[in-house]
Amino acid sequence: MLTTSTEDYLWFVDLALDSMVSILVRLGDVDANRRPALDGANSSYAVVTHCLGVMEYWGGHVVAGRRIERDRDAEFRAEGAVAELQERVAGARRQLHADLATLDPQAAPRGHVNPDDAELPFGTSQGGVLLHILEELFQHLGHMELARDMLLAEQPGRADGPGRGLTG
Repeated sequence: MLTTSTEDYLWFVDLALDSMVSILVRLGDVDANRRPALDGANSSYAVVTHCLGVMEYWGGHVVAGRRIERDRDAEFRAEGAVAELQERVAGARRQLHADLATLDPQAAPRGHVNPDDAELPFGTSQGGVLLHILEELFQHLGHMELARDMLLAEQPGRADGPGRGLTG
């Protein structure tokens, strides 16, 4: 079986979060809160807010067993200043590090898992939950990269233009 350390795992989480924050900063307050011109698209601000909800629910509740309150629908309506969201990302990062202190990758999740997910890897083991968190973070980072490129392309005079790769 493949094993990795919690530190290795958190390095990848940090990579995704750092890349997301870089996109937010590059877009600035106005564009970070703007939705690309696609049906159903979300703003980068909302996507990051949702990712913090993913980390809190899956890492805090399902892995660590903490009781949490989450309004998933509100995550996608979130708006605000990039600097405030950067602070929330830093806090969520610290909390996830703390939540994984008692991680047992082979053990069953400590928190409630939806019955529809009970037989899936993230329903059967804490390690599976961690992979699900990482899956969500990088999937949504890709959404943000596309949104950033679309929003910047709408502004032909903008000097920084679309980005490339994980470094945003």
